[in-house]
Amino acid sequence: MPGASRLRTMNPNASIAADAPLPYGKLRASERAGRWIRYPFATHALAIVASLTLMPFAHAGPLLLDFSRSEVIQTFRVINDDVMGGVSTSTSHATSDALVFEGVVSLEKNGGFASLRGPISFPAESAALLLKVRGDGQRYKVTLKLDDSPGTGQYQAGFVASREWQTLRFMPADFSFSFRGRATAAPIVRFADVGYFGLLIADRQPGAFKVEITSVLAE
Repeated sequence: MPGASRLRTMNPNASIAADAPLPYGKLRASERAGRWIRYPFATHALAIVASLTLMPFAHAGPLLLDFSRSEVIQTFRVINDDVMGGVSTSTSHATSDALVFEGVVSLEKNGGFASLRGPISFPAESAALLLKVRGDGQRYKVTLKLDDSPGTGQYQAGFVASREWQTLRFMPADFSFSFRGRATAAPIVRFADVGYFGLLIADRQPGAFKVEITSVLAE
């Protein structure tokens, strides 16, 4: 995106349109393009960062998930830390045009995460994933799994869920592989091999959360 300003959230490669309002922070020069802004929070050691670009859906490719359709939302399910003894809770429900994922993360009993997952199918030539999302200003991760087996890991890419609607672009190189919360070496993800898409909140962020997504597209 020529002339775009780059937003340093969890991700040093994040970008936002040049005419959009920029959050507070310390500006420094970038050899790559635009301006960078340093957010004041520290990232978790296992947090995966994404090259996020804010862009209009008008330039996107095939629509993969349309959350204005109830039959799409019904294919998604929540998976919380109670599977390993934790007490975090979450639910998902539909609005007129979005899927809402919300709940409460608790660190009690060695817990600390809540997630949402459902099936997805990418075209063979897919080079990027586009997500339209808004949230509560907390850190989330897009998760991708090749299958739904509990014994397999997942690819993760982090982002900050702005309180305003934004469209984020994730490239394959933005994802790192994680198995049971630990970073693990794995080949770079190939979108055409992915069978499941999800969202995850973790990284020791206790308390209420809420995020909404309307669409997932390929590019």
